[in-house]
Amino acid sequence: MDFRKVQFFLTAVRCGSLTEAADELGVTQPALSKAIKALERSLGVPLVERGRFGVVATPFGEALRYHGQVVEAEFRHAAGEIEALKGAQRGHVIIGCGPTEATRLLPQALKLMQERRPQLRVSVLYGLNESLMPAVKQGEIDFALSSVPTRAQDTDLLHETLFTESAVMVARADHPLARLRQIAPALLAQQQWVLPRQRELERQAFDDFFRGHGLNPPSAQIETTSTVLMKSMVMQSDALTFLPRELIYWEVRSRQLRALPVAGVEWVRPVGMTRRSQGALSPASRFVMECLRSVAAQHF
Repeated sequence: MDFRKVQFFLTAVRCGSLTEAADELGVTQPALSKAIKALERSLGVPLVERGRFGVVATPFGEALRYHGQVVEAEFRHAAGEIEALKGAQRGHVIIGCGPTEATRLLPQALKLMQERRPQLRVSVLYGLNESLMPAVKQGEIDFALSSVPTRAQDTDLLHETLFTESAVMVARADHPLARLRQIAPALLAQQQWVLPRQRELERQAFDDFFRGHGLNPPSAQIETTSTVLMKSMVMQSDALTFLPRELIYWEVRSRQLRALPVAGVEWVRPVGMTRRSQGALSPASRFVMECLRSVAAQHF
C-alpha cells in the first residue's frame, strides 16, 4: 500500500473537501482524486463518498482512517527521532488540553520550552476528555494534558498524574457572601447558580454536598459546558458557580473572583498526561512532557 496515497486520503477526509485538501497538500484536485481512486482500487472497496457537501469516509474508509492516523503519528515521531539524532532541536508536538490545564500549567511549561528549545513547534487542541482520549488513541495528538483516572481503565492508554486539584464555590470578589467567615449550606441553597450540566462530575459532587446536609440541591438557571461563560456570569451578577480552584487562579489574583468559605466540599481529581501505550514518543514530545513535569513539581 502506497502510504503517500493514504496521506492524501487522510487529508481529504479531515478537510471534508477535495479542493481544500489539494490546496493543503500542494497538488491539483484531479491528482488528489486520482490517488484516492487508485487506493480504492488496490483495496477493492470504496473509501469515500463524494457529494455536493464534500467528501466523507465510508465504513471501509473509517477503518483505514483509524489505522492510518496511528501510522502517520509514528512517521511523525520517527522523523523527530531522526532529527534529534542529527543533533537538531526542531520538532512538532501536538497536544490535547483541557480548560484547567490551559490556565497556568501548560502556559508555564510552554514558556520553559521556548527558553530551552526555541525552534520546537507546538500545536494545542482544546477539548474535554470525551474528545481528547479518542484523539490520543487514534494518533491525532501526541498526548493529552487533562484529568486522568485513578485506576487505568483502557489498556491502549498510559496515564501519569502531575497534581491533584479540588473544586470550590465561587462568587465575585465583592459579593455579599464573600464578607462572611463561614457560609451555611442552607444559605447557599437560596442563591442563584450557574453550573455544569447534570452529568458532569463537578455537578454530581455539588449536588452530593447539599444532599449530605439534608437539603435539595439548588437548581441552575443556566447550565453550560463553558467555564468562560460561568466565570463571566459570576463576575457580572450575584450568581454563584462551582469550579476547580485552578480555573479561577488568575481571577483571584486580580481580585475579580473569590472562593467562598464553605466547609465540607469534597471534590478532587488527578490531573496529568495521557499517551498511547503502543508506539514511541518523539524526542520533542518527551521534552515537552518533561517541561510539564518540571512546572508541576515546582508550582503545583
